[in-house]
Amino acid sequence: QVQLAESGGGLVQPGESLRLVCTVSGRAFDRDTMGWFRQAPGKNREFVAAISWLESVTTYADSVSGRFTISRDNAKNTTYLQMNRLQIEDTAVYSCAIAEIFITRSANDYRYWGQGTQVTVSS
Repeated sequence: QVQLAESGGGLVQPGESLRLVCTVSGRAFDRDTMGWFRQAPGKNREFVAAISWLESVTTYADSVSGRFTISRDNAKNTTYLQMNRLQIEDTAVYSCAIAEIFITRSANDYRYWGQGTQVTVSS
């Protein structure tokens, strides 16, 4: 059974940083694309970032580009989302997900999902 577990969320002030961690069990994910998505209250889920298994190609939503960095450690079955210069608009539940195709931004392409971790940015 494939399971994804996110951690690292919390309450921070604008301008501060957080690092989210997603650990995968039940599957060797070294050939999967890993993605992060977020959903704020009353809004649709939106793509945040993704990283491929091959050469670690990355892609970001425009709203986080330059502030967020996605990375992965295949030996640990773990992917990370380093979030710097957080803004109030970044407040959301962040979820990681697995896609079995080469890097994609579409949620429909992701087969396995974690439960999410809350990130709240507030002054």
